[in-house]
Amino acid sequence: MNCVYCQLGASLKTTVRRKEFVPAAEVLAQVKTALRSGQRIEAITFSGSGEPGLHSGIGKIIHGLKKMTNIPVVVLTNSSSLVSKKGRQELAEADIVVPSLDAATPRIFKKINRPHPALTVGRIIDGLVKFRREYRGQLWLEVMLVRGTNDGLTHLRKLKEAVSRIRPDKIQLNTVVRPPAERSARPLSRRELEGIAAFFGRDAEIIADFTSRKPTPVSVDIREAILATVGRRPVTARDIALSLGKPLGMIRKHLSLLRREGKVKPVVHEKSKYYKKIEAPRRPIP
Repeated sequence: MNCVYCQLGASLKTTVRRKEFVPAAEVLAQVKTALRSGQRIEAITFSGSGEPGLHSGIGKIIHGLKKMTNIPVVVLTNSSSLVSKKGRQELAEADIVVPSLDAATPRIFKKINRPHPALTVGRIIDGLVKFRREYRGQLWLEVMLVRGTNDGLTHLRKLKEAVSRIRPDKIQLNTVVRPPAERSARPLSRRELEGIAAFFGRDAEIIADFTSRKPTPVSVDIREAILATVGRRPVTARDIALSLGKPLGMIRKHLSLLRREGKVKPVVHEKSKYYKKIEAPRRPIP
């Protein structure tokens, strides 16, 4: 998919072809190193720069993690991999699966998710229904709401009908709180989300980050940790401070230095300043 709200920016090409983008053994080795670091880990979450379900070894990785630790394994997915039986089976061992469903009609699906031609919203919803029947873990359905796109009452009613078929354990409402791929993708207010949560019922909750959290101290190399964080998605200085458990002033100082070195750049979205990693230009192939 090439979603209009994606915080990683626009996709140059969409695909439904699965492959081992990163060796499974490498992923497991990195997690093992993190587990041994002594830092507090609440969950091991698959999100990444793209769709985790496209990784051909996702099932193997999850199985390896379940043998390695009792920490819950979470998968964030755009639901595209759930259209196939193989894709559903590979996520079966995860403790929590958080699939997205932003649209319930073909027109809105194409407008907001801009999918690969092989994907249809009907197949996505049918895949989610089948996965709910087969899956024994927690299913938390995320709905990303974009102002003027999928937040109209007529569409919300159709979305609610689809949700009632899927029967998730939770309905998580989100909106465009980080810099999106398209500037036209605008967020809803907290009050508007509260009204939509009431419309969906008691299983709905708002997960859009309108509030701050207390930092959890982590012992890390600050510079490398900041670059790794901004390399995954746009984040504010406060986001980084909370994630790393470091004073905001310290984070701002390092960001200023990294900016001068040409390694990060600020992006303003909804009056908030986010930081993104500046990738080194690729050398032309001789």
